[in-house]
Amino acid sequence: MNDDIRDQLVDAERTFEGSPGTIEEGLDVDDAELVQLCRACRLLDVGANLPERGYYTVVIESAFVAIERTIQFRLIHDGAMSPEEVISSHRRLYQRGAEIGLYDDTFGDDLAELWTRNRTKTYYRLGIATKEQAEAMYRLADDIHRHLVDMTRVSYECLCQG
Repeated sequence: MNDDIRDQLVDAERTFEGSPGTIEEGLDVDDAELVQLCRACRLLDVGANLPERGYYTVVIESAFVAIERTIQFRLIHDGAMSPEEVISSHRRLYQRGAEIGLYDDTFGDDLAELWTRNRTKTYYRLGIATKEQAEAMYRLADDIHRHLVDMTRVSYECLCQG
């Protein structure tokens, strides 16, 4: 890499190491569960606005991540996960949701299989994302989000409600 790009890498690293600058509106919350909730809301917002522009891969990707952030929100909210805990396995995250009763084991397994079979294909371009896939994934993510958020005591914090 040339020196300009190396300098940009160093600059980028510094932005993550320094004190916070301008924080994204809506994500300036201190509670770990609300951070996950608001992240999911933002991802759904992006997913709602990009299909008409033809960004199907981004919609699919944001839908999968929104589902995971929503599940993580509920795990923290329900005391089944500490805010500091990191679950790096997608399958394990979906299993944890089933373990605490957010949905049944079969649904958790189906989510994991959907991620394994399809997210990887579109992300690594082993398959090309379509409008129909993007719309279906967005609807799924939005419905899961609303269902899991609506049955909490903090549903009013959901940015999607506004």
